[in-house]
Amino acid sequence: MNIHEYQAKELLQSYQVAVPDGISAFTVDEAVSAAEKLKANGASLFVVKAQIHAGGRGKGRTKSSGAKGVILATSVEEVKKAAASLIGDTLVTIQTGEAGKKVERLYITDGVDIANEYYVGVTLDRTRNQNVIMVSTEGGVEIEKVAAETPEKIVKEWVEPGLPLQANQARRLAFALGLSGDPFKKAMKFIMALYKAFEATDASIIEINPLALTDDNDIVALDAKINFDDNALYRQPKIAELRDESEEDPLELEAGASNLNYIKLDGNVGCMVNGAGLAMATMDMIKLAGGEPANFLDVGGGANVETVRNGFRIILKDPNVEAILINIFGGIVRCDRVANGIIEAVKDPEIANKLKDVPIIVRLQGTNAEEAKVLIDESGLNVISAVLLKEAAEEVTRAIGA
Repeated sequence: MNIHEYQAKELLQSYQVAVPDGISAFTVDEAVSAAEKLKANGASLFVVKAQIHAGGRGKGRTKSSGAKGVILATSVEEVKKAAASLIGDTLVTIQTGEAGKKVERLYITDGVDIANEYYVGVTLDRTRNQNVIMVSTEGGVEIEKVAAETPEKIVKEWVEPGLPLQANQARRLAFALGLSGDPFKKAMKFIMALYKAFEATDASIIEINPLALTDDNDIVALDAKINFDDNALYRQPKIAELRDESEEDPLELEAGASNLNYIKLDGNVGCMVNGAGLAMATMDMIKLAGGEPANFLDVGGGANVETVRNGFRIILKDPNVEAILINIFGGIVRCDRVANGIIEAVKDPEIANKLKDVPIIVRLQGTNAEEAKVLIDESGLNVISAVLLKEAAEEVTRAIGA
């Protein structure tokens, strides 16, 4: 689960992670009020930030006004003008694509004088089964670019499972940033607090980019990105409340409500599979056969009439889908039961009407797979059965003329 920058900073503050003062706003009037409050606290420079779930806001532009997603303002009046140019407009960034995202909220922050910028991030290193803290002197630059072009500028410390981040590790990271004196001590404190926040909130990644050294020798997070482990939200109810469904794909939300794992892609072949690994293999085979997957859809281990019906409904709401490949391994669930579920779902009048011009290829392997193939072949429905995954993928690509 993703959250907005202002939510991330408010959360980090509760763990004593240093961030500039800031106030969220949903209207132009609220933005003006926020700037006036910050001014009363001593702010003379303001930053007006569009709040959407996408990076690259500073380089992005709104469709109507052409405003940048991050605007510096030297007065309350300029804050008002900036807010008016952002609220309600659509911001297009490198991560949103041409469709962009509508700006419905802003974050008004105290502008700080920056002496230097750095990067710091915390995530799980799956290759070592350990959490890793990364720092770099290349703040403000995409960390992927730094890793590809100058990997020596990324310094890492791994933390043993069950143990806290050690002070000597935080010292090495702060030293790697080239800091000394008071900023060095503040960077150590910042890193220790950040790691505590990462563990306590069940985050999957926290990125501070840039981390700023100010002219006053303070260390503060100018931007903050936090993703959370969805599987741990049941024990993080307050964090779960921060979810902004308006930033999420409607089909993915609908799938989640039906206990389906769905991710929309850009292709034309709808996929319905049980198990994430099998789903990835299915998409690979579609690509190798010349097709393009339209989605990732995992119906789980207990595929039945209802889950298959819901899967069809979600896949068919994508206008780009020209064919559907169902690939189910019958381990927990018997293949003949899945076949009956598919047949009943396809007979549903609502689904049948949408399937008139969308061929369906079904591959069922595992328990009672032969019986399942007979049921599909003798159903009288416009469903093609296959035995091998390669055969199924080739049937799909033939059906769409790829």
